[in-house]
Amino acid sequence: MDKHVLSKSTFLLGARCHKALYLNKHFPKLQNRMTDEKKHKFETGKKVGILAHQLFPGGELVNVWSFGNFQKAVPYTHKLITEGVNTIYEAAIQFDKILVLVDILVKGNSGWKIYEVKSSTSMKPQYEHDTAIQYYVATKSGLEVEDISLVYINNQYVRVGDVDVKKLFTIESVLEPVLEAQDYIEETIPDLKQVLQLPEIPTIDIGEYCCDPYECDFTGYCWRHVPEDSVFKLTGLIKPKKFNLYRSGVLSLDQIPDEYPLNDDQRIQLECFKSQSVYIDRESIQAFLQDIHYPLYFLDFETYAPAIPLYNNSRPYQHIPFQYSLHVKESEQAKLKHYEFLGTPQEDPRRELIERLLGNIGGEGDIIVYNEGFETRILKELIRDFPEYKDQLNGIIERIKDLMVPFQKRYYYTPEMQGSYSIKAVLPALIQDLDYSDLAIAEGSLAMYAFEQLLDEPDKNRINETKRNLLEYCKMDTLAMVQILEVLISMSTK
Repeated sequence: MDKHVLSKSTFLLGARCHKALYLNKHFPKLQNRMTDEKKHKFETGKKVGILAHQLFPGGELVNVWSFGNFQKAVPYTHKLITEGVNTIYEAAIQFDKILVLVDILVKGNSGWKIYEVKSSTSMKPQYEHDTAIQYYVATKSGLEVEDISLVYINNQYVRVGDVDVKKLFTIESVLEPVLEAQDYIEETIPDLKQVLQLPEIPTIDIGEYCCDPYECDFTGYCWRHVPEDSVFKLTGLIKPKKFNLYRSGVLSLDQIPDEYPLNDDQRIQLECFKSQSVYIDRESIQAFLQDIHYPLYFLDFETYAPAIPLYNNSRPYQHIPFQYSLHVKESEQAKLKHYEFLGTPQEDPRRELIERLLGNIGGEGDIIVYNEGFETRILKELIRDFPEYKDQLNGIIERIKDLMVPFQKRYYYTPEMQGSYSIKAVLPALIQDLDYSDLAIAEGSLAMYAFEQLLDEPDKNRINETKRNLLEYCKMDTLAMVQILEVLISMSTK
């Protein structure tokens, strides 16, 4: 069988951008380095896909990687079909040099049913062409297709005992929109094949499609002419307006005309960049600080959000707090104290975390967090799942003060923040000798992945090292809050 020139993924890539399709085929080394976040997403998708097989048990798996190349998997799939196998996982089907891998193929009453498994929790517009190209190839290859459906995660499912796959997954037919898209699929395929035969890279400028519905793998190459301080760093300006500026020749922040309409926050960001100056609203900072009452408890949670719930009384993608750091200052002059907790993924950490936290936090004083919405959400979910702690946890929520506010509302802004008010942007702008760069785990998503890896890690040394890294990272978050508040206090008295 001839080697395929298009697959489902490359069809979707080319339908979005011809340049990306060409680069993927002829210059794959220009792809962005795969991030840990993307690796984790792929791993999650694989786990969800394998679990979905249990919806239709007893099938045969076409392990395409074991064949050495995809083309050998196609006749094997055909062999299974002709032998009367009623359920096939990862079925390889090819037509006109277009290859698709069908997650689950099940024999129905009047034909085959195709099931495309997604690790998302809802239908998304981009899934229409995803399923439509599979239907096109399957039917053109001679397969009678009775129906085609998406299988995605029901985020309202609550685990009790073993995972109930029938409750975990939602199955929804997409046959109607898939049929409507068949003309588009047929018209697009010749264009994409022609693109692959071009003698050189297509000349296509950057656009909204580079990041919609997700970031393209070639942004590092295609966006290399965009300066670090570009118009795309202007906070709060909607994407179409940013691209309008770009297409009009305005590429960097210092090229934005003074008369360009901006809101107050954007104007502060732009003027600070152009003048390389710091903006300080001391009156607003003082008002914020007057509402801060000692003793102070600087609190940060780290969470884990598995697609397939690990613990009883938890939901898909629910943020399970597995760790906290708590720095305590009894008064402005008092010595700093530190408390911490780190659970293990093998057992639900939530109850112990609650009890330890309640034992560490006194009954008065403010609880300082960075991004109140997140910490409050975690506490409210703990109340929902462990209602016996409702009064104590509500007491914590009522005492929360958000240290992000002075930066989110632009009471203080420096050009180094680059329009962001995240703690990772604010900390180095205020305090040069304290940052995350030397930490093995330097952001929340990496902490989440590291905790998950402890599930299957047999090496005790690696387990201990990962735990140390997690504790150091979470401790840094609350220590950063302590020092940021100290800078604000110092600034307010100048």
